[in-house]
Amino acid sequence: MPVVPVDIAGAPYEVRIGTGLLAGLVEQCSGRLRKRRVPVITDAQVHAAWGAVVESALHQGGHEAAWRILPPGEASKSWEQLAATVDWMLAEEVERGDHVLALGGGVIGDLTGFAAAVLKRGCHFIQLPTTLLAQVDSSVGGKTAINTAAGKNLVGAFHQPALVLADLAVLDTLPRRELQAGYAEVVKYGLLGDAGFFAWCDEHGQALLDGDASSREYAVAHSVSAKARIVKQDERETTGLRALLNLGHTFGHALEAQTGFGARLLHGEAVALGMVLAARFSAHRGFMPHASAEHVAAHFAAVGMASEVAALGLNCDGHTLTRHMLHDKKMDAGTLPFVLMKGIGEAFLARDVGLDEVAAFLDQELRR
Repeated sequence: MPVVPVDIAGAPYEVRIGTGLLAGLVEQCSGRLRKRRVPVITDAQVHAAWGAVVESALHQGGHEAAWRILPPGEASKSWEQLAATVDWMLAEEVERGDHVLALGGGVIGDLTGFAAAVLKRGCHFIQLPTTLLAQVDSSVGGKTAINTAAGKNLVGAFHQPALVLADLAVLDTLPRRELQAGYAEVVKYGLLGDAGFFAWCDEHGQALLDGDASSREYAVAHSVSAKARIVKQDERETTGLRALLNLGHTFGHALEAQTGFGARLLHGEAVALGMVLAARFSAHRGFMPHASAEHVAAHFAAVGMASEVAALGLNCDGHTLTRHMLHDKKMDAGTLPFVLMKGIGEAFLARDVGLDEVAAFLDQELRR
């Protein structure tokens, strides 16, 4: 079983990657489950698929689950659900030394982590990610947040989990579209700093999506290791290094906002399109060859993902999309840094990008 250490100063933890970790939950959480009742936060879809496994695992270990089951989707990352979740944790008498389990994808992990961060000024939580996207990205690194009317993830806290258990068995139950959305975040690690890994994705990405176990284990372990190295050096995104993990996200979040943060465009799908746009904008500015930018688009098309923003049929122009970017949490002194590329595997932070230039570029992409 691959075990990736995340060496955060003062709060180190492990990401364990393997099959059957949920069935062995109590053993994996040894020493962390202090009470008979264990609070578990999940959504209705995940509970239907994996609730019985978690319930049985806890029961066999001498525990019982206290469930909070939320509606699936981004709408659960709200002020209302945060307040209700904190109230529920207080009613369950969660103490600072207790561990709350976050069983689900990025929405559940973000909401649970933020609730744990603010409850009694901080209690522990354990990530049990049930999507590929959560396993390779959102469950690791301690970013927790909710969405507001102004934009995505604008209210939150850095709060590291005590443990991450990435059970590869859950990937077998994911719809193909959810797998593809998570795969976008796998590809991101190749594009931002590892051309060799992007080449691996070219060769093995289809097998990963088709269910090849060894490809899935390698992709998750490699992605988590890459993120752990970056987070160790820049936990709170103060040096600019961790900002590279936002490759594709500035463009992608604007697309999500324009489509209403709903099922029309999943987060990973938006990130994939955002990375295509970042690559093409980098080529437009002369930073990387146009052929390399088109390689990025062709890669996503080859695995069955949308690679052209025009295919979304958005009824807007480039300025409409850049107005969404004004609410980006990376805004600094009125300017917005963009993660661009000098080539595949060579991302950097550009601080001299004007939104009018971006809007004109997006007008061309919307008509492509």
